[in-house]
Amino acid sequence: MARSKVPDVIAAVDLGSNSFHMVVARHSHGQIIILDRLREMVRLAAGLDETGRLDRSAIETALACLERFGQRLRDMKAESVRVVGTNTLRRAKRKGAFLDRARNALGHPIEIISGIEEARLIYLGVAHTMPSEPGRRLVADIGGGSTEIIIGEGVQTRKLESLYMGCVSTSSRFFDGGEVSEKRMKRARLAARLELQPVRSTFRDYGFDSAVGSSGTIRSVSDVLRARGGDGVITPAAVESLIDHTIRAGNVDRIRLPGLSEERVPVFAGGLAILAEILHVLDIKQMKVADGALREGLLYDLIGRLTDEDARTRSVRAMQGRYHVDVAQADRVEATTQDFLAQTQKEWGLEDPFAALVLSWSAKLHEIGLDVSHSHYHKHGAYLLEHADMPGFPQEEQRILARIVGAHRRKIHLEDLEDLTPPWHLKVEFLIVILRLAVLLHRGRSSAALPKIGVHAKGRSLDLTFPSGWIEDYPLTMADLENEAEYLKSTGFRLKLL
Repeated sequence: MARSKVPDVIAAVDLGSNSFHMVVARHSHGQIIILDRLREMVRLAAGLDETGRLDRSAIETALACLERFGQRLRDMKAESVRVVGTNTLRRAKRKGAFLDRARNALGHPIEIISGIEEARLIYLGVAHTMPSEPGRRLVADIGGGSTEIIIGEGVQTRKLESLYMGCVSTSSRFFDGGEVSEKRMKRARLAARLELQPVRSTFRDYGFDSAVGSSGTIRSVSDVLRARGGDGVITPAAVESLIDHTIRAGNVDRIRLPGLSEERVPVFAGGLAILAEILHVLDIKQMKVADGALREGLLYDLIGRLTDEDARTRSVRAMQGRYHVDVAQADRVEATTQDFLAQTQKEWGLEDPFAALVLSWSAKLHEIGLDVSHSHYHKHGAYLLEHADMPGFPQEEQRILARIVGAHRRKIHLEDLEDLTPPWHLKVEFLIVILRLAVLLHRGRSSAALPKIGVHAKGRSLDLTFPSGWIEDYPLTMADLENEAEYLKSTGFRLKLL
């Protein structure tokens, strides 16, 4: 993939469970220069009911915030923007209508990322905004609905985990009504300890040389400690002192701590409970605080995508190795898909660069299911691609990739595409057709190059033109193409051989 010029102004937007954040920056000589930051306390997690529905008030608050963010992005002429949703949007049901309205308000599509991908991006943001130091670094980030814990070296992650607890969800569960008591705090801490217990051995046994915290709760604790005359470094004793203070206050409305913002107060007790248990369970003696987090990680990841250092490319290569893909065969199929795409993209509306990318990845990974079983290997491959942890990929991109691979042979089930985000629920049909034909034409796994094949698309019709006499020399390929014509006919496509 050719290297691209990084736009002058780039931006990242994080739709967190507690706060929405936006950072606008300029990339200069390998460094990010921050031009503007915006943060609004939206508390989206508090608007999610037990059935997974977002209430109207939370939706309207979120959309109003995104309107303001969108205006600033337009004013600053940000050319490349990444927007991600985290825990609350991962959990929300029937969120399609909200995401459509949010995209219109902001002016950019929204990616829902997995907890593991969130962890990777958080670490990337921390690593790029802190001085480089030898050894392994543990990073903890307490969000509104989830907590991410990572161990890495340099800018590379080694262990990643996303836990189902956050300052908003814990505060709502154990400190409802604002009451803070010793009994409630003990229950909140026990719940946090139970969440941490399954990962305790993994992280302690792997080991780390330093610990760093990022984002709201941890940064707020550091601010309070600094306002008390300290250096902002977090210790177990300091956190226990803050817990004692909140218990003595008796209610969040009566918490008075220099350095603690009013908007942070309602979720402070829940965040403290989680932080105290992270320090205890992972035996952390002190924790420094990073300036960077998910937003900065998004910016650096975006730059990577634009300069041929795309984490998604590394993930695809890793998947090929893990599932013993025949790389030479995958490369042959990929080359043919790109040739066919170039000939059809204008007619089929596939000029979006993502179409070429996802088709390339699909070709490279279409045989990973063979490592499970030859029977229905396309279905095994689709399952792996949809559910595996693939650093760099938001959930929707994994879902698109899975649908293409799952439909690259045998019967096509168009209803499986209905849950994809528009317009890809329609465009993916054309990508599937291209991949199917490329796989079929390389079924013999020959290293000999294919002849130049003309591909002419018009609507849902496709004409293949072969050199004179070539198709007659390959009767098995001819038979496969005739069978393929029948498969495509069942989905409303017409395939004609010339």
